Amino acid sequence: MSQEAIYFGRDAWLQAAAYHLRYEVFVLEQRIPACWEFDALDLTANYFVLFQQNIPVATIRYQAISPDIIQPDRFCVAHSYRKQGFGTRLLKVFEEKAFQEGYRYAQLSAEIDAVAFYQKVGYQICSDSFEEDGILCIQMKKTLVMTSF
Repeated sequence: MSQEAIYFGRDAWLQAAAYHLRYEVFVLEQRIPACWEFDALDLTANYFVLFQQNIPVATIRYQAISPDIIQPDRFCVAHSYRKQGFGTRLLKVFEEKAFQEGYRYAQLSAEIDAVAFYQKVGYQICSDSFEEDGILCIQMKKTLVMTSF
């Protein structure tokens, strides 16, 4: 792998990297029970994983909500790699693939602490706040275009 590389799929090694990141961020850092974090969708889902010098630093689960809506799900960046642009780059690649595959919108549940990040990259709030996995969240939506950012 080069300095930075983004991979997509559900090969065992890629899924292991995504699970590792999700366990670190959601289970250990945010204290979400592992039985809530890992679900049946993981059995068939594809993942994007961004590696920096062979270290997995960010991941997104690629999940359709409907024929025209994709959900960037289980999106996280390792703590020591935040605020360096990794999440923005990975989300852009996610959205470009989704657009190319015919999805017109991206919709997600954003943790309240992440709303400003999503607004910066074009997402708009489309719900009142609610609790998901014990964390205060809000629904956000974006119209996908060829150049997402």
